[in-house]
Amino acid sequence: MSFFKKLKEKFVKGPEEEEEKRDENAEEEEKEVEAEADGDHPLDGETEVIDDGESDEAESKGSPVEEAPAEDEEEQVQVFEESSRVEATEEEEEEETIASKFKKGLSKTRNSFSSKINDLVARYRTVDEDFFEELEEVLISADVGVTTVMEMIEELEMEVKRRNIQDPQKVKEVISEKLVEIYYGDDDAGDIEGLVENPDGLTIYLFVGVNGVGKTTTIGKLAHRLKSEGKNVTLAAGDTFRAGAIEQLEEWGKRVGVNVTKHSEGSDPAAVIYDGIQSAKSRQADVLICDTAGRLQNKVNLMNELSKVKRVIEREAPGAPHEVLLVLDATTGQNAMSQAKTFSEATDVSGIVLSKLDGTAKGGIVLAIRNELDIPVKLVGLGEKVTDLETFDAHAFVYGLFADMIEDYEDEEKTS
Repeated sequence: MSFFKKLKEKFVKGPEEEEEKRDENAEEEEKEVEAEADGDHPLDGETEVIDDGESDEAESKGSPVEEAPAEDEEEQVQVFEESSRVEATEEEEEEETIASKFKKGLSKTRNSFSSKINDLVARYRTVDEDFFEELEEVLISADVGVTTVMEMIEELEMEVKRRNIQDPQKVKEVISEKLVEIYYGDDDAGDIEGLVENPDGLTIYLFVGVNGVGKTTTIGKLAHRLKSEGKNVTLAAGDTFRAGAIEQLEEWGKRVGVNVTKHSEGSDPAAVIYDGIQSAKSRQADVLICDTAGRLQNKVNLMNELSKVKRVIEREAPGAPHEVLLVLDATTGQNAMSQAKTFSEATDVSGIVLSKLDGTAKGGIVLAIRNELDIPVKLVGLGEKVTDLETFDAHAFVYGLFADMIEDYEDEEKTS
């Protein structure tokens, strides 16, 4: 089976599947109406509880740790919860799948990349050396990275010879297949996709990254996602030097409905993280997400700071942090690569979070980071909504890049 056909079967719904899905939704709605008519609505007799941290207020008395106040913001939290439910309902109606999110989020990259590929293919009648030279330029322009591109072109040339491909149109499919192969390399998809969790207690995620890349916003989105999965989440405001960073994380805590451990501005970040761990343990939290400073212009101090934070986490929670996640702004392209190298030197970065992937036409940076730094992309930001944070899937990524070609794809036997 061809690679385009595999992607189409995996991500593109046919008319019959769409009709079947509509029938299922209609049945569910009919059952809900019947349940309400019988007075047996699933919410009858239950009280909606908003977790604002009040029940745990007594635990923090006498401690130097300040918890984000929630009692004065109850009305705002309720409004946010209501708007979140409306947003969730709208998204359910749109039936957004991971494939549709990647297709939408990668529209800028796809429009640029696909048009250049199609233009290249249209200008050549056969696959020759000149064709590959121009293809090399197209891939580099998408920020795939010079090293990765050279490796990919070499593999493409070998594959084209092996399959005896003469038609440039057929090379598009081989390109998509090689992009996935290069991303995964020798690793199994299950080993590098998704976040590592601690099965025996508190899971700790340490976020690092320079100022302005969307680190705090990403933390808020992840907290929302984990809480929606039923997890008890708490945050630690370890970025104590950037003006407004603590308040920004506090605001996210209120919006999402999770507790935030904080100290005053200028405090020792390691002390904040220490108190955050103690607070998370006392609250029997499932996940603690730690924010950190990102003053790259003060490189030596920053790296020493991050190393100290990591040592505190390892001491107080053996085996943690379970992920050290470096947030990079996808719109900065190759500059993100240099940031990744710098942070990897200071702490063992286990995964990349690419924010603002929807805002760039150079989404190939995903492959450059993975191939040249050997660090998997764990999460990607595909929009501004609180739900627009997705687990990275290389197949969905390639589908997003080639969606128009894949959806127009017809079986070879039909066209032959």
